[in-house]
Amino acid sequence: MISRVKNIFLNSKQTVDCIIVKNGSMPFIDENFYYVTNLEQGLFEGACAILQSDGSLDLLTSELEAESARKAAAHVQIYKTKDEFSTQLRTLLSSFRTIGIHAGGLSYLDFIKLTEILPNTKFVDVSEAFFATRLQKDEQEIQRIRKACSIADETMATIPDIISEGISEDELAAEINYSLQNLGAEKPAFDTISSFGKNSAEPHYGHGDVHLTPGSLILCDFGACYKKYNSDITRTFVFGEATEKQKEMHETVLRAQQVAFENIRPEGKAGDVHKAVQSFIDSTPFKGRFIHSTGHGLGLNVHDGMGFAPDNPLELKENMVFTVEPGVYIPGLGGVRIEDDVLIKKDGFELLTKSSHDLIEIL
Repeated sequence: MISRVKNIFLNSKQTVDCIIVKNGSMPFIDENFYYVTNLEQGLFEGACAILQSDGSLDLLTSELEAESARKAAAHVQIYKTKDEFSTQLRTLLSSFRTIGIHAGGLSYLDFIKLTEILPNTKFVDVSEAFFATRLQKDEQEIQRIRKACSIADETMATIPDIISEGISEDELAAEINYSLQNLGAEKPAFDTISSFGKNSAEPHYGHGDVHLTPGSLILCDFGACYKKYNSDITRTFVFGEATEKQKEMHETVLRAQQVAFENIRPEGKAGDVHKAVQSFIDSTPFKGRFIHSTGHGLGLNVHDGMGFAPDNPLELKENMVFTVEPGVYIPGLGGVRIEDDVLIKKDGFELLTKSSHDLIEIL
């Protein structure tokens, strides 16, 4: 992980003596802690990772996480009490006057604690350095995302056999989650969406005690978390024979995704991908029914940095990973979304999720 730490310093616009990644209590756990330590297990509440420009790493953690911490390529120090934590942290950082922090992952309470422990230290926000470094994945990250995508694809293939009349959204979500973990995921990447009928018109609806009836759209949006890295996939089915309206919605979204693919290329602008998709959908009878961005970054977080949003000037580069997920939503009727994960390559992109794009009628 030496290269990750070095790259964070290289990408920093601020000059700092060292960088600290400080975890709070759940839910204030900074994903950058796992990025720099490469640890796959452990909660590490209250732990600190101290980064130096030569790539070296000090890890200060509680006795509770001692065994997990020793798996990291780091100098590990263990504390038993809050006073020991303060003393050890002060010793580790006493020679540094300017320290970088990831303000986006640090609670105000923990920041105040740091200023109390190190009153003569200047703290500088280097969040942009973490963001820039994590945008371009290394080979280990890519392989983990590939595996997460493979698990999601395998799970998607099981859905037509699971669905039957009367099944509830909750039951379908439970079946999806079981399949993800049975196939090797440590957990679902996020709260699985399995929405029926008019509920599918709400992009982030989730699932509930709603039972499937003939003619309904079925929207399934889920992902696998594998060794901390995530996938994110969506397909929309119809229970029974699709109506012409449903077919038209699905065909429009499928063509919109192809428009996105045609505009994804190295050195292209992320915002231009969305604008092309939005323009296409607005040229159809579903003008105004595409109500979110075309995609987001993907990695340690499901929403891992900026994505294909209209105001995003980000230049696409090799080894960035994004979702591509156009959709059409009609309140009272339902919605269709098709989502895949892509890896930017030197000469274009690679589709990481490989589930069928056909409109599947479950008869």
